[in-house]
Amino acid sequence: MENIRFVLIVILSMISLMLWEAWQVDYGPKPETTAQQTTIDSNGNLVPVPRSNTEDSELPFLESAANSIITVTTDVYRLEIDTKGGTLRNLDLLDYPVEKGEDTPVRLFDSSPEKLFLGQSGLISSSGYVKLPNHSIKLHAEQYDYELKAGEQSLTVPLTWTDQNGLSYSKTYTFTRGSYVIQLAQKVDNQSAQDWIGRPYTQLLRVPHSDGKGNTFIRTFSGAVIYTEEEKFQKIEFDDMAETDLKVTSTGGWSGIIQHYFAAAWIPPIGNEQHFFTKELSNSRYVIGSYPNPTTVAANSNTVFTSQLFVGPKIQPMMEAIAPGLELTVDYSWLTIIGKPIYSLLNFIHDFVKNWGFSIMGVTFCIKLLFFPLSAASYKSMAKMRKLQPRLAQLKESYGDDRQKFNEEMMNLYRKEKVNPMGGCLPVIVQIPVFISLYWVLIETVELRQAPFLLWVQDLSSKDPYFVLPVLMGISMYIQQRLNPAPVDPLQAKIMRMFPIVFTVFFMFFPSGLVLYWVTNNTLSIIQQWYITKKIVGTD
Repeated sequence: MENIRFVLIVILSMISLMLWEAWQVDYGPKPETTAQQTTIDSNGNLVPVPRSNTEDSELPFLESAANSIITVTTDVYRLEIDTKGGTLRNLDLLDYPVEKGEDTPVRLFDSSPEKLFLGQSGLISSSGYVKLPNHSIKLHAEQYDYELKAGEQSLTVPLTWTDQNGLSYSKTYTFTRGSYVIQLAQKVDNQSAQDWIGRPYTQLLRVPHSDGKGNTFIRTFSGAVIYTEEEKFQKIEFDDMAETDLKVTSTGGWSGIIQHYFAAAWIPPIGNEQHFFTKELSNSRYVIGSYPNPTTVAANSNTVFTSQLFVGPKIQPMMEAIAPGLELTVDYSWLTIIGKPIYSLLNFIHDFVKNWGFSIMGVTFCIKLLFFPLSAASYKSMAKMRKLQPRLAQLKESYGDDRQKFNEEMMNLYRKEKVNPMGGCLPVIVQIPVFISLYWVLIETVELRQAPFLLWVQDLSSKDPYFVLPVLMGISMYIQQRLNPAPVDPLQAKIMRMFPIVFTVFFMFFPSGLVLYWVTNNTLSIIQQWYITKKIVGTD
């Protein structure tokens, strides 16, 4: 291999091209959704919910009357609860603005048809027993405006329902200060003369998601996810949900829907056997959820079914404390085993420097230090190759177009000088998974979203507004080329000279945090390569 830098740049080009092509498969405009609703029957199948009366059939679910909407405000949320089923909708994350410096928060749950995303729950009665409310039945609210006031640590929102047969039902949401977990308690009070048999269910309903104005060069997974003890973390594309309904039984686990930086997940009680399901509804709407085995509530007794709903940013330490595997919603794909330690190192450094830009630089330095022996071997090999460049040029001139003879003499020269042309390549190939993992860590880490660095770089998740970092990256790339052995082939040399320009333009649209990593990495590589070339090998 005549030029390791050429190989590495080609690899980076291929990765970048794949990212570019993946993003082009963007989600188009979504069709208008209808008001059809579904629930789970006693056999675990999703079926249409029958309308309870004429008034309800004339009033679309997403256009509920104003007096049926409960507004809830905590220190982290502003959301609505529809008394029709107690469905969670229009949930705003108050600490996460859509644009930096603006007041409009990110809206995760959304009742608008083109962005439909709802949190639903209810009860399923077994055949022959009095039915209790699903997410379509109107519930009674004590009040319609709740706020977590200063000094209060929690906020409770109760909804109730009673029939004429001695059965009563309550659905209670509990919000805790500083927490992105909503506690749900569904109580069945059976004061009738017969036992009641049924089970609770929780589900998320959503149309395919698009960030709208996301970075064209960055594409992350948006879709359904499930975690079970048997199969661990699994991603489910919306297209896969359209082809096949998921039916999985597992003890413990959870189900959710994720997007870049944010997630929602229903978490059943630990230790209970759960039946996880997915379903495609009409007009490109998809459901994922779970339900346990049936429970008997004896006459003159009561039972409370509990579950948790996580809705918020994908902060890994926080999610690890909520449920096993929930932190895996931060998607590093098959490189998770490398990405998680890198994220932990990034977090560790940030605890000291209190700046995510310096944390990125610190992680880059640590990785370079870890691979110093491999890099040193690579640069030594390239330095030796550089010393042979004049002699290789003479061989090429001597044998002209006789490619076979030139290759024979070139290999003889390598053997005589004890130079391995692959010596500069193999040590670096070992490092590629680590560098790709770091790339995905920087892409997926919500803490970097709108995080400032220095001076003009006030958002590490957005492109450099003045393109200073991309220009520095291009300059550092050019300097690295000057330190490497020049290709013998004139055409290859000409192509190589174009790469700093091409990648400078390309990186102008990348998040500044990623470009900062490349600038730091290139700078450290230049220092290391210069030191080895000048001090160890002793070449000019």
